[in-house]
Formats: sequence, structure tokens, C-alpha cells
Amino acid sequence: MAAFSSLVASQDVLYRILVDLARKDTKSLRRALAKLDRRTRLIIALVSALSSASVVALVTHNAKSAKQEAKRARELHRQNSAVKLNDGSQEIFVPSGGSKGGQSRVIIRPTKRVTFEAHRRLFLTSPEKTTVGGEHKTGINRTFLREFGAIWSIIVPHLKSKTSGLLFIHALFLAARTYLSLLVAKLDGRIVRDLIAGHGRQFARGIVLWLLLAIPASYTNAMIKFMQAKISIAFRTRLVRYIHDIYLDAKLGYYKVSNIDGGIEGADQYITADVTRFCDAAAALYSNLGKPSVDFAIFSYQLYKNLGPLALFGIFGNYMATAWVLKRLAPPFGWLTAVEARLEGEYRSGHTKLITNAEEIAFYDGTGLERSILRDTYRRLTRHVANILRIKVSYNMFEDFMLKYSWSALGYIFASLPVFLPTWAGANSHALIEANNHEEKPHSASIATARRDFQERSRMREFITNKRLMLSLADAGGRMMYSIKDLAELAGYTSRVYQLLSTLHRVHASAYERAPGSGPIEPFSLADVRGTVQQGFKGVRFEHTPVVVPGLGKDNSPGELLIKDLDIRINPGDHILISGANGVGKSAIARVIGGLWPVYRGLVSKPMPSDISFVPQRPYLSNGTLRDQIIYPASHADMLDAKRTDDELMEILKKVKLEYLPSREGGWETKKQWKDVFSGGEKQRVMFARILYKKPMFAVIDEGTSAVSADVEGLLYETCKKQGITLITISHRPSLLQYHNAQLKIGLGDHRDEWVLEKTDTEEGRLSVEHEIEELEKQLSQVDAWKARRQEIDVLLSGKSQ
Repeated sequence: MAAFSSLVASQDVLYRILVDLARKDTKSLRRALAKLDRRTRLIIALVSALSSASVVALVTHNAKSAKQEAKRARELHRQNSAVKLNDGSQEIFVPSGGSKGGQSRVIIRPTKRVTFEAHRRLFLTSPEKTTVGGEHKTGINRTFLREFGAIWSIIVPHLKSKTSGLLFIHALFLAARTYLSLLVAKLDGRIVRDLIAGHGRQFARGIVLWLLLAIPASYTNAMIKFMQAKISIAFRTRLVRYIHDIYLDAKLGYYKVSNIDGGIEGADQYITADVTRFCDAAAALYSNLGKPSVDFAIFSYQLYKNLGPLALFGIFGNYMATAWVLKRLAPPFGWLTAVEARLEGEYRSGHTKLITNAEEIAFYDGTGLERSILRDTYRRLTRHVANILRIKVSYNMFEDFMLKYSWSALGYIFASLPVFLPTWAGANSHALIEANNHEEKPHSASIATARRDFQERSRMREFITNKRLMLSLADAGGRMMYSIKDLAELAGYTSRVYQLLSTLHRVHASAYERAPGSGPIEPFSLADVRGTVQQGFKGVRFEHTPVVVPGLGKDNSPGELLIKDLDIRINPGDHILISGANGVGKSAIARVIGGLWPVYRGLVSKPMPSDISFVPQRPYLSNGTLRDQIIYPASHADMLDAKRTDDELMEILKKVKLEYLPSREGGWETKKQWKDVFSGGEKQRVMFARILYKKPMFAVIDEGTSAVSADVEGLLYETCKKQGITLITISHRPSLLQYHNAQLKIGLGDHRDEWVLEKTDTEEGRLSVEHEIEELEKQLSQVDAWKARRQEIDVLLSGKSQ
């Protein structure tokens, strides 16, 4: 209260300073400045400095705009613009946009592992979501506060962070605008008083003071909007970097979120749209609640001094009653917002699937069906949005009536108390009445009439000042009430972002635990993973390991057993072919080796990631240059650091019969949509080129030559073997057996979950192959008999038809 009193008391002194500035009275100015306390002088100096700095910056920018425009066309010629530092940080050089067209150095520091572990308790210990996939009502409640607090610990990690500094600067500008609003209210009353009294000189002086106040006020308003946008970007930057570090890590969270956990659908919608909306809403709410809260406190104290305790009690009672009514009648905006975001994600996902599978849909002539699916998805979205708009019409009508018109009417009533009930007025009104009795008497024939006129003008000034304060207070209270709706929408975005972060932490920590009292753990569920993975082994080994299709983690459903008790060891040089019918688990073995699927029992040993490569069934071509397609997942910077050259890449392309690509496509630096440029066979040969570039110890190839001719296929396998690469091939082609010395047959037995490993370079393996050849020759010898029997059946059928 003492701080408010000092702030309000300095208001009159600052007004006198402005008057002295208008009169150019330096002595009065110095005396007025001496009466100010240190804090007020600091605020004046800060506002003046910021205003001057903005003017200087604007003039400087306009003066140098021509030079900047001339040099803006200069491009960043540094290709190796990303550098990894020793502490794991990434150093990036980007165009600075300055007058010299230089580069700016940006350091991106990764999120530490201890940070993830510390935050895990915030995202995995929710009372409402102890079980995976638990639901709770979205709204302004304790759950929202806890979830928002968990996200706040990410975007504002400590007081020394950049976001903390931005919030502090924003708060200074909010306080400065409140202080300027007090000065405007006081000046407004004086201008109206002088206008009614007919004092032209004082009225003109007031207009000059009004224009002088407009300079810092305009700058402050502009900076508040600018700081709000900066805070939103800072929130989003910290949140997106945090999500990227846990989503795109060595534990393959980006794969497991959708294919293993299943807790959320459309992670791209969460990361791109929902995170942005959350950050915008959080930054706006800080401004919409911070400024009105300061205004509410200061204006309430000023009105208490002007109007007295009765008016202040009525104002507070009106606010509390309005807040209670609006809270009771407010629709569930949080839930509505969350549903809208989900429907937006479904509609976006539909378009993404259409773009990804455009060729297949075109071949199947599925345009009509896809159009109807997208129309239905969009219709559900528009119906929900229309429902929200209908709900908002009635609520906004009632809200506007309460906050704009009823509050304005009550404001006039409270502002009239010093006029009709002067005994209930505040201390400032009593002081004004006393001061009026000692004012200089005007030159008039009737002293009583003149004094009455002077009192009327003083009352007018006091009424206008109080009215301005009441309107400012009503505006502050109105924005606080409007923020209830904004807070409900923020609760919806918070729920979505928290669900994303909770799922990522659950996947990152493999925290799939059965809730207490929910029954026994389902066999082969994600809560029943008890296997061990060993990295750094000089080979690939399965020790009594079942291969299981994982059940979804969101409901801890049991997995499906594909291969029972797999127990094999593949040493360097032991090329093995994995064969079997469709759906028996051939590709599943590759997913277990790659770490995509969990090891439920036993032991899986494998080399380090740098010593093993994978060729999936669907070739993946990244966005980048032709060179990037060959060296993926390495970057051009990694290639230069490893002292690798383009000539070496050309030699690799010759080995896979793709040496014509650089000349055909326009060189190594050419950028295209490569998935639409390369044929199926070229895509698969590019995958083999990646293997030859990486030179791993092992290569797992899953149907990697299905679009390649037999002669080129043999060349690819022989080239890999000459490079010392041990091949683990998954294929239906028996012809590939000649390039391997062992065959793993799976899908055997009555339940199709048994397996057998046969060596083709031993006597037993040779006999097995010879036996298979004999069976095929025996079947071929019966072809003529089958053709004759078919002709007999055709004759019989034709006779019946006659």
C-alpha cells in the first residue's frame, strides 16, 4: 500500500514536470524533479531513454535501408554451416541480414539427460493418467494448473534464462503503461475543466501535454505487442527444441510414438499446430492478465482515495459477482478447443496420406473414395466449428452486456458519489474541497456566484478524472473476465501439449506399468518386457528370444507371438538368408535387431550402430542434393570431416551401375524430389550405394532387390561381400541362396511359430538344397499331365454347356 501511495503521489509531481516542460521553466523543472523519489525518476529516465532510442533507431534504419537493400542479395556461401562442438552443442551459421551481409553464429544446446529424468516425474505421475491412455475433463481445474506448471518448467527453466528476461522486460512495459494511464486520466480531467471554464491558454497547454504524453505511450504500446510476440517465439523455441531432443533421439521415439505406444495420433499436428497455439495463447494470457492485474491494483487504490470505501466495496462486489456468474454459465471452451484441434489433425492427416500415396491411389482409381473421405472429415470439422460459434454467440452477448454496459452504468453511479454524497467521498475529494476554499477568487461582481462556478468546474474535473479511472478499471476487469474464456482455450491447448510430452516421456523411459488393482500383467505386453539388449557385440546373436508383434502401449494390450524361442548366432562372414511365407515374421527379425521392437525375453546382441546398416522394404530418399542421397544419414559436413570426396562417390555409383546419375541430374548439388525422379530399381541401387559408402560390418537387407534385374542383383551382392560386409537378407527369391552360406526358415510347424537354420556350405546343407531341387524337378515333370487333364476338363465343361 505504501508503494501505491508513493506511486500515486508522484503523479501530481510528474504532471507539474510536464507543465514546466511546456512553459520551458527549467528552474521549476529542477525543483519538481528533486521532489520525486528515486524509483519515479528511474521510470521517467527509462521511458525517455526507450523513446529516444526508438526514434534514433528508426532514423538510422531509414538512412541505411538503401545500402542494406543493395547488399541483401548476397547469399550465404558457407556450405559447411553446421558444426558439432565437443559438448554436443550444434553451431550454426545463418545470414545475419545486416548491412554487411555477414553471418550470425547460433549455438543450439541439446537438452541434458538429467533434465529429462528430472521432468519425468512431472509427466508420468499424473493422478488422472496413472494408467496409460487415461482421460480427464479438460477445463480450468487443478489438473490444468499442474499440467501448465509442468510445461512452464520447460519454457521457463530458471530465472536466468532468456525467457525470464523477456518476461521481466514485458512486465516493465506493462507497469509503464499503467503509470502513463494514470497521467492521462489526470490530464483528461484538467483539459475538460479548462474547456468548460473557457480558459483557452490552459486548454492549449493541456493539448500540448497530451501530445507529449502520446510519444512514450505510443512507444510503450508498440513494445508491449512486440514483447508479446517475442515471448511467444521464445516459448515455442524452447518447447520445440525440447520435443525434438526427446522425439528424435537414439531411442527412436518418432517411430515408437505411433507404432508402439499409440497414445496419440498425428504427432505432426501436435508438434506443429498445437504447440504454436499453446505458445501464442500463453504469451497473450501473460499480457492480458499481467497488465489488467497491475491496473486493477493501482486504479483501485486511486479510486479508493477519490471515491471512498463504499464505492470500492461496490466495485469489488460487482467483480466477484460477475466472475461467479460467468464461470457458472461459461461453456466448456477447453474441451471444445481440444476436440477442434483433434479434428484439425485428422483433416491434415488425410491430406498428408493423399500426398504420400498419390501414385498408388491413382493406379487404384481411388480418387472418388479419397474425395469422399476428405469431405466427411472436413464436414465433421466444420460442424464442430459451427457448433462452437453458435455457443459463443449467446455467451458473448451476455458477456458483453455484463462487462461493457452494466459495468459502465455502475461506474457512473460510483463516480457520482463525491457529487451527491460528499461525506462518503475519499480523502482526495475532501482535500479538493478544502483547496477550493483557498483558491484565488475570480474577478466577479458576485463572489458567491463565482465560487459556485469554480466548484462546479472542480467537480467536473474530478468527475472526468474518476470516470477515466473507472473506465480504465472496468477495462482491466473486463479483460480479466474475458481471460476466463481465453484461459479455458489455453486449458485445451495445454491438455494437448501435455499429452504429447507425457507420451514422449513414457516412450523414452519405456514406462509401461500396470495400474494397481487392474489385474495381472498381460503376457507379451509392454509392461512385460524382460529381455536384454547388448550393443558392441562382434556379430548378431539371439539367445532364446521370442519375436513378438508389440501390443499398443496405450492400453497395455498383449502382443502376438510370431517366432518362438529364436536361438541363432551370426558371426562376420556368415551370410544368411531369411525366408518364409508372408506374415510369419521375416521383417520382424530386422525390427528387433534395429531396436524398433522390444526384446520381451532372452538376449539380443548386435554391433554398434556404426557397424550395421539396414535396407528397408520401402526405399527412403531425403530432401537434399544428389550427394545427400548417397551419403545418408551422414551430412555433407560429416563427409568433409571424414575426408571423403565426390570422386569416391562416383566409384561407388559405378559399382551399383548408377554412374550416369550426376550427369543426368545436373551434378552433385542438384536438389529434386528424388522419390519422383528415380525408378524403383534406381532407388534400391541407391540404398546399396549407401551401404558401400558406410562400409558397415553387417547389412540387413529386407527385400532390397525386388525391383532389380537378376544380373544386377548378383553384382550388388558380390560387391558387398567383396567389401567384407556380412549380409542378412530377407527375401522370397530362392536364387539369392547362392550368395549366402546359411538359410533361416521360419513359419514352420502347426502354429507357424517354429524355425530351422540350415547351412548351405556343409554336406547337410548341400543335401537339403539338392532335395529341394529334386522336389521342384518332380513337380515340373508333371506339367504335361496337368495340361492334358486341363484339356479334358475343358471338353467336359463345353459339353455340359451345349
